[in-house]
Amino acid sequence: MNNSEFWESINNIVENGFNDNGLNKLDEYADKFNERKLLYKRFSPKEQYGCSAGGTTHVIATLLAGRKDSADTIIPEIGDFKRELQQAEKQAETITAWAKKTGLWIPDINNFLKHTFGDKIAEGGEATIFDNGTSLIKAIGLDYFIQPIYALDRISLHNAIFPETKLTVIGFGADLNNEFKIVASQPFIKGVQPSDYEIRRYLEKLGFELINPTNWTYSNSSIYLSDVHDENVIKGHDGSMFVIDCDIRINIPSLKANGNRILFSNVEIS
Repeated sequence: MNNSEFWESINNIVENGFNDNGLNKLDEYADKFNERKLLYKRFSPKEQYGCSAGGTTHVIATLLAGRKDSADTIIPEIGDFKRELQQAEKQAETITAWAKKTGLWIPDINNFLKHTFGDKIAEGGEATIFDNGTSLIKAIGLDYFIQPIYALDRISLHNAIFPETKLTVIGFGADLNNEFKIVASQPFIKGVQPSDYEIRRYLEKLGFELINPTNWTYSNSSIYLSDVHDENVIKGHDGSMFVIDCDIRINIPSLKANGNRILFSNVEIS
């Protein structure tokens, strides 16, 4: 199977309404992805490991969000906001249809999570967070990312760079405003707030450079990080640093953060 045949297969699975054969095929592709027999060129090898660390649900959603009407193309950087919204709607509709077929869909998600875990313990621009004992449950919205594929990228990249606080996707849903949400779990970390200096030293050791201190933005040629402040980083009692949340993206040139990445949609299958 070549690249074009793979994406044609994905499109057929979607168009056929995620029947049993299609769902089995998606599981097969996820297994190949996790075994590195299917290489997704959107990611580096380390980032593909990060995607796998998010769980099979995350892998399949990532592939569904990445499907194109035609393959063997470079994904253009979005400049037209209307077009970006159209792509976001298409991606969300596809993932929603699959999630409903597989029992991964949660309607009225905030009410469901409240009844399951109690009152939320935190809420930010991106996520609503609930306490699940040794883990946190996050309902992640698209305010920062617009398109589901970029929010899913965020999870893959986070897991690749910050594996100690990996995010595992456990479902999808919508709130009462019909806004699409990704539900993920993350380990609960105890510690204290570090200083900006400590965060900077930690990220510099990982190869990132501070490029805008006013919004805590760091980058290297491959990865863009923003919002890495003391409420999103925890210092453990042994001095270890744990990034629990940040705006993390593939560093494409349009972010104007010294990035050189190009977003490809092609795959290689062995």
